[in-house]
Amino acid sequence: MTIDGATPATSFTFHHFGLIVTGKGERMALGHLFRSLTVHGCCHFEVIRQIGQRSPQTSERVKLKMVNTGKLLPTKDVEEIGLPARRYLDRPEKHVIVIDDMEADRVPQAHQVFARYRTALDTILGQPERSRASVHFLVNMLEAYYFADAAAINSVLDTEVTDYETDVELIPHPKNDLKRLFRGFDETEHGVEILQRLDIPHVLSNPLTCSSLRTLFKWCWISFGSPEENRFCFQTGRLYDVTSNQCLSLSF
Repeated sequence: MTIDGATPATSFTFHHFGLIVTGKGERMALGHLFRSLTVHGCCHFEVIRQIGQRSPQTSERVKLKMVNTGKLLPTKDVEEIGLPARRYLDRPEKHVIVIDDMEADRVPQAHQVFARYRTALDTILGQPERSRASVHFLVNMLEAYYFADAAAINSVLDTEVTDYETDVELIPHPKNDLKRLFRGFDETEHGVEILQRLDIPHVLSNPLTCSSLRTLFKWCWISFGSPEENRFCFQTGRLYDVTSNQCLSLSF
């Protein structure tokens, strides 16, 4: 089987991606975000767990309590992130992605938030499984990417917006913007419909924008073992400095 010009593989492997998400909208709709990958018939995405958002572990009292009990990370991170990931990664063709919103007020803490999720994975997973698990962010939230493909919004909400002129990952609160555009906007009902129409190649066609989303898709694409190429501006476009190092643990 080939994927958009990829070198034919000697054997076909179907890849499974288990998503650990932090919001109701993401639990209901996020699988549709990856339609441009699943259309090739080589992979499947499913939500395996919804958890609460994590903040940096900064409390000295909590840290001391953990040290005194011999714990390396909070119990809920073990139970809600590490263990579900380990259970899912029972075969080489399976991968786990923790996906969280990185709202504007949390951006200054992005590295620390990433470290908390990553620690939960690395502490529980064995060495072979760690490279099949990653952490990524929707910046500032999933709804931001709708504005990079206005046609998808217009087809669902009957609006007349145009593509956002600069980087949608800089929109402070895209969900509120959608509610202003369309009274009664529902992030699950309307969000699913918009995601089903969202043209990700178009969203990622500008190499200067959407660095976090591009990094997420590049990590998935590398996981297929596909040849290096400039799909979604992977080679020429910006990557998100917080999460891009995870791509280095894989190779084309």
